[in-house]
Order: sequence, then C-alpha cells, then structure tokens
Amino acid sequence: MSVDPVSAPVPLRHLGVVHNRDTVDLDAAERAVADLLRALGKDPSSEHLGDTPRRVAHAYAEMLQPRDFQLTTFPNDEGYDELVLAKSIPVQSLCEHHLLPFRGVAHVGYLPGERILGLSKLARVVEMFARDLQVQERLTKQVADWLQEHLAPKGVGVVIEAEHLCMSLRGVRASGALTVTSSLHGLLREEPKTRQEFFALSGVSA
Repeated sequence: MSVDPVSAPVPLRHLGVVHNRDTVDLDAAERAVADLLRALGKDPSSEHLGDTPRRVAHAYAEMLQPRDFQLTTFPNDEGYDELVLAKSIPVQSLCEHHLLPFRGVAHVGYLPGERILGLSKLARVVEMFARDLQVQERLTKQVADWLQEHLAPKGVGVVIEAEHLCMSLRGVRASGALTVTSSLHGLLREEPKTRQEFFALSGVSA
C-alpha cells in the first residue's frame, strides 16, 4: 500500500490513501486452490467443487484489498482537548499463520492537537491495516503508529478484542476466547489518569 499526499499544507488537511491493486494474480490463485483441493483428496472438477477455486481466489483477493479513502482533518478551532473515542469498530482480518479469519472490535481514541479527524476515518484506518495477512499485535500497533504520524495528536490509544478461528476451530479449540491487544502513544501512554480514562471508556480493564 502507498500513501500519496493530495495537498501539502501543514498541519495536515487531506491525505489520499491509495492501494496497489495490481499485486493479485487471480489465475495463479485459482490454480493454487485447485492444487490444494487435490492435495486434500478432493476433486476440483466435481460438480460441487467446479467453481470453488474461482470463488476462493476472489474471496481472498477481496479480504486482502482495503478500499482507497481520503483522510480528512479539520482545524481544532475550539481547542477541544478531551478524548475522542470511536468504540466497537468492527474488525476482521486473516491470520498470517493459518490463513483463517480473526474478527472482533477495535476501540480507537485520540487526544486532539491542532487538527480533528472525520470520525469515519478511524474505521477506515483500521480497515486499511486489517485487510492483510496479519497478527493482532502488529495490526494494533500499525493503527496507532499511523494515526500518531499522520494526525499529530497529543496521544493515541488503540485496543483490539478479537476471536481467532485458528484457535477456536483447531488446536486447543477454545471457542469464544478473546485476545486483547493495546497500543498507546503520547499522553495516553505517559499520564496514568488519561490512560485509565481511555481504557474505562473502551470498556477494557487496564
């Protein structure tokens, strides 16, 4: 993925987030799925599985491709200096170890600096990094780091709670178990009261 600035004023106002759509070879993916089916003792030419390689290839391509968007910020004219929190943003991604989904919610908050962010863009940033082969720890940190770099707030906090199908459907088969990860920057990391407020509003025990 690449980030192309649309305009260059400082502080940031608009940032076009554009993704490379030329990296998926659907024909090769279809052949790979057919080979996998054969390796698992299934016949990809059967009536029921005949279109499965195409479907699977397109499904994975869709799950691994985030949408382009404009990151829009506005002047913080009122000097708002309290926490802004988008709670329970749906998140779904693919475990890079087993290619199985993990899904849950993300809580993303920030303390505004000179700019405030269009609220829907917090969900867009989560999606941008979630639509990839991931581990939850990296995903959490990527969202927090990106917002800290591009929004320049006084602090950022990200918590993700997710169930991993690689743990609930196989191995230990711990259905319903949630993994919780967090990443904090600035005042949300350095000031205990601010940190506690973020976790309390997120509904997560610190």
